[in-house]
Amino acid sequence: MPKRIMQGTVVSDKADKTVIVRVERRIMHPVYKKFINTSKKFAAHDAENKSKTGDTVNIRECAPISKNKSFEVVYDDAAK
Repeated sequence: MPKRIMQGTVVSDKADKTVIVRVERRIMHPVYKKFINTSKKFAAHDAENKSKTGDTVNIRECAPISKNKSFEVVYDDAAK
C-alpha cells in the first residue's frame, strides 16, 4: 500500500529532530454543501533539522518513531 504524502507548513521547530506541520484540507459540509477549510497538526521526523518555522514541506507516512511521530519530512534533492 502506498504511503500518504501531504504538504503543509511548519508551525514549530523547537524540538530536536522534530517539526510540527499543519496540513490544511478543503472538505464539503455534508448538509450545507459548503466548502470548509480544516487543518490538522502532525509531528514529523526531521533528521537533519533543516526545516524552520514558516517553511512549506512534504511529509510522508512511516513506521512509528515515537508515541506521536508517524511521519517524516521528505526532502526534494532535485530542487537543490
